[in-house]
Amino acid sequence: MDLVDELANARIGNTFNQYAAGPRASLLRARLAAYLSARSEAPILLVGEAPGYRGARISGLPFTSERQLTGDGPAEATATIVQRSLAELGLVDEVLLWNIVPTHPGTARSNRAPTRREVWSGRAFAERLAAGRRVIAVGRIAAAALETAYVRHPSHGGAVEFARGLAMLASGADREPSEAATLRRRRSFDCRLSER
Repeated sequence: MDLVDELANARIGNTFNQYAAGPRASLLRARLAAYLSARSEAPILLVGEAPGYRGARISGLPFTSERQLTGDGPAEATATIVQRSLAELGLVDEVLLWNIVPTHPGTARSNRAPTRREVWSGRAFAERLAAGRRVIAVGRIAAAALETAYVRHPSHGGAVEFARGLAMLASGADREPSEAATLRRRRSFDCRLSER
């Protein structure tokens, strides 16, 4: 069974599995399979927290809105910023996009933070994709789960800092996070999720 089939059969907490449920599930599986094949040689894995209700829940592709794919449907701010930054940095073909929780936590009209259990359940997919790649997390949750360096999430005014951090880390700066930084991220992750 390949990764897309495994993902379609996965139950990740109380998330909505867009690759298994709904009338577009087969389309989303096909899109994801084609995307993973096209980026199979990408040297960088950029990992976010989870799909957004206007992003990958509808498009099937991490950090990608339906509008970016077809010119129709909803746009998603984070997807727009990430895709624009990758294009400006010349990294589009160098980066495989993913989410630590690959299925959508939330409803058709809202997002929620993933639970600790959902993060750990989704982590196995990211770890498989990380093999042989430089891993960069988008935000602290993905960073703590994968124990890797991270860039600021681009939402809420973070677009410039996101692009700057991505350029630095993609170039190889901070190739291995220090043990102290890894422990800080792990403690932060444990604290943020301990009440969920």
